[in-house]
Amino acid sequence: MCKLATTAATAALFLVAGAAGAETTLFYSEGGPNRGVRAEATKWLIDEVARQSDGDLSIDVTWGGALFSDKVAVQSIRDGVADMGTVIGAYFPQDMIAYGLADLPIPNSDPWVGMRAIDEIMRSDEKIVQNLAAQNLVYVGTYTTSAVQVGCKGKAIKTLDDLAGVKVRGVGAYGKMFHDLGATPVDMSVYEAYQGLETGVIDCTQTYTYLIHALKFNEVFDSFTEIDFGQIGSLGIIMNKSVFDGLTPEQQDALMTAGRGLADEYGRLVTSANAQSLQILADQGTPVYKLSDEDRVRFAAAGEPYIADWIARADAAGLDGQALVDRYIELVGTYAKQRDEQGYPWEPK
Repeated sequence: MCKLATTAATAALFLVAGAAGAETTLFYSEGGPNRGVRAEATKWLIDEVARQSDGDLSIDVTWGGALFSDKVAVQSIRDGVADMGTVIGAYFPQDMIAYGLADLPIPNSDPWVGMRAIDEIMRSDEKIVQNLAAQNLVYVGTYTTSAVQVGCKGKAIKTLDDLAGVKVRGVGAYGKMFHDLGATPVDMSVYEAYQGLETGVIDCTQTYTYLIHALKFNEVFDSFTEIDFGQIGSLGIIMNKSVFDGLTPEQQDALMTAGRGLADEYGRLVTSANAQSLQILADQGTPVYKLSDEDRVRFAAAGEPYIADWIARADAAGLDGQALVDRYIELVGTYAKQRDEQGYPWEPK
């Protein structure tokens, strides 16, 4: 009852503010630091919301998990601790079951393609919209980690056989797949991985290319392996539905228009950041390995049980798991074709 009262009171305050003609401010919690490509994209979103709403809607961000940690983000947003925030779906396999589609080990290494595919599904599938609404949540927009990679200190993953006995920080299906392929899993956040590598708590970490620069991983990586298979794509902005419903239609449109544009802006930023990070490794002579075609087939096979498991859990949640997997694969193909024929949206025509 307290949770509902808190949310209702928050929504009422926004309605009063709107009625008085005052600017409405949404409070946003971000678990990451106020630097790097995700922070840049979040700042773009703030500016775009203000532009789309003619200054009627603003967003106030609390950075670095100061309001609440990533691992309690869903319940905190649902309960009105913040009006909206960044959610890492892998931490909420049941609450974010639909969004978890973007975390599945399905071949696609292009961040923009993956974001556009999952963004379309999250907005257009009525069962997903209803699933979130039942939790007092609304989907706003998406980020991605970009392709899953592995960085190591004192070790090198040249083939999947090299995973045997290696202590690896992993997330979601990929962490489980590393374990199935012989690695020893270690549970820690990506922000703890630098110290984990430095102290020997882990030998390797699941990571994403742009983080080499953002988190200074180049200082601790002795080698880098491009898995380049799939992404952790259930990384995005979720909002308290009661607060969203309390916004004016114009404010809602401004927020959702900016949210749709986030995939293009973040795609531009993360693609550039990935190239910058690889250049950093090249400049300091850090070896970069790629999986062979044979290992990629083996890696895909290791992921099949986790796709099947997600389908079963999605079905149990009232979704059509197989249809969603098929739709995601179809959209990945659609946007990859669009990229190949028209280029990225941010490229000059």
